[in-house]
Amino acid sequence: MRLTEKGIAAALKHHGYKLTPQRRVVIGAITASPDHLTPADIYRKVHKEHPNIGLTTIYRTLEILASLELICELHAGGSGRSYTIGAPEHHHHIICSSCGAVVDFSSYDISPLEAKLSRETGFEIEGHLLEFTGRCRRCRQNA
Repeated sequence: MRLTEKGIAAALKHHGYKLTPQRRVVIGAITASPDHLTPADIYRKVHKEHPNIGLTTIYRTLEILASLELICELHAGGSGRSYTIGAPEHHHHIICSSCGAVVDFSSYDISPLEAKLSRETGFEIEGHLLEFTGRCRRCRQNA
């Protein structure tokens, strides 16, 4: 189940953040979209109705939302980062290197790999990001 605009607002307040009109607009843009959005995408979506909002405000809001794990941050390729409403469980991504399509997946347990890496490297692993890149079926068929 995806978080709602109301749920995100409640979480922000719970963590001591004010729900400013600008934050509300950014949250609304993200919750209204099923896609991963870049900060520039969000800016384009909200700027016409809210011309006083700037990219800095959007970046700051995204940083807060990502740090609270209310949105999911995608670290793919040269296009920079993109964001969507956070999935309730930890998940990973497969990203098409041709069209940029993103598929979330969570059904694979990588904890044995994480434990092995920790033992072999001496790192205490605090978290991970796992993203695969390749070409989706549609892009392969259209090639």
